[in-house]
Amino acid sequence: MFRHIVLFRVHDAVSNAELEQAVSALRGLGDETEAVSWNVEVSLDSRKGRMIVEDTTFADAAAFDRFRAHPAHIAIADHMARISDWWVGDYHARDN
Repeated sequence: MFRHIVLFRVHDAVSNAELEQAVSALRGLGDETEAVSWNVEVSLDSRKGRMIVEDTTFADAAAFDRFRAHPAHIAIADHMARISDWWVGDYHARDN
């Protein structure tokens, strides 16, 4: 399995309506992917600002690579770059 976790720190000037639109768009992206699991939520902890958490599992790195090249991902990544800063954690999940 391949894990892809993104923390989006939404810019302060972004309205709550824009935040909800971004969450909805990110959730919809899950319908366009080969993800094994796809979760997008607003963090309950807002001490460092408003954060959107995207937590995704792909079957393998090849599925993740196809996701990264998908036009829908490219479009939402461009939008998120305008309204947020983000940090990414990608790794091969170990079987326990």
